[in-house]
Amino acid sequence: MTSRGVAILGSTGSIGTTALKVIERQRARFHVVALTAFTNGPLLEEQVRAFSPSYVGLVRKEGVAHAEWCSGESCLVDAATTTGADIVLNAVVGAVGLKATLAALGQGKRVALANKESLVMGGDLVTDAARLGGGELVPVDSEHSAILQCIAGRPASEVRRLVLTASGGPFRSWSKERLADATLADALQHPTWQMGRKITVDSATLANKALEVIEAHYLFGVPYDRIDVVVHPQSVVHSFVEFVDGSVLAQLGVPSMELPILYALTHPDRVCDSGVPSFDPVTLSPLEFEAVRRPEFPALDLGIAAGRAGGAAPAVFNAANEQAVALFLDGAIRFSDIALAIESALTSLGTSPGGSLDAVLTADADARRHVQELFRC
Repeated sequence: MTSRGVAILGSTGSIGTTALKVIERQRARFHVVALTAFTNGPLLEEQVRAFSPSYVGLVRKEGVAHAEWCSGESCLVDAATTTGADIVLNAVVGAVGLKATLAALGQGKRVALANKESLVMGGDLVTDAARLGGGELVPVDSEHSAILQCIAGRPASEVRRLVLTASGGPFRSWSKERLADATLADALQHPTWQMGRKITVDSATLANKALEVIEAHYLFGVPYDRIDVVVHPQSVVHSFVEFVDGSVLAQLGVPSMELPILYALTHPDRVCDSGVPSFDPVTLSPLEFEAVRRPEFPALDLGIAAGRAGGAAPAVFNAANEQAVALFLDGAIRFSDIALAIESALTSLGTSPGGSLDAVLTADADARRHVQELFRC
């Protein structure tokens, strides 16, 4: 068995640390060649001792003195293109992950993609990079991993509809009036998943599900009018695929990211010892499904509309959301202001041109500036 080299971008986050647990169990199949983190030097140092990568990068060196470690955002691209990296697991949060995704695909590598912003901001750029460079995109998100497993190589022409499931987040049953007073502590109480702060807030607003709809459009070549979202509080059914003959396939499993991460590394093969408990349908029952309460969670439709509009609109949506969430996490705006900020940015900048990396990055910067000025921060 030949061991494959893995570069993990964002190794100290929730996806990165889980990926290292998966790799630890699969040492015969995989070895770590590169690790990068944003600011968490102490944890990165522990990971380096445990996995001995040849490349280490810390985007912001704050109080960590390792002269041999690279620094700055460029370390993400360097790690993604480092010699010996057959698979690049891109688990960084936000727009900063796009260049690394493009670079890895351009070198013909497999990108295990958890950085959904890469496809949201630059969907056409990413798919072109994969086609021209010979790289491969394999999703890490549980929803898209589920779809990949259900489709199992069948052409998009046989797919009638994709149905992404959403937990509904911590505010699934909250009224619009109650949502107006939602606090940061409330937003971070996700009912089923343990995730980073930014993505947990995105789950609370359903902006994360809008990002996933756009990502599914590019990953599977399915038009937006054939991608639906349904609330499934138990997070056991990860997605459905309905085929043109009316058959429906779903992928089920306990809510753990270990399985989709492992599958992204081994696809299309399956291996033993995933680290996921055996599936018990009785214990996990009942399974419930609800319609999304769209008026209470406007970020979902704002994001889908941006995806339909194309151009730089998805990049504007993503950047405005990132900036607004950052302000919310800092206590500078209210929960309900996040969707207002997104809508304002799309109204002002949603028709900006896309089509190139420079155009996408310009739209990203403009949208962030717009949100900052909107709240005069």
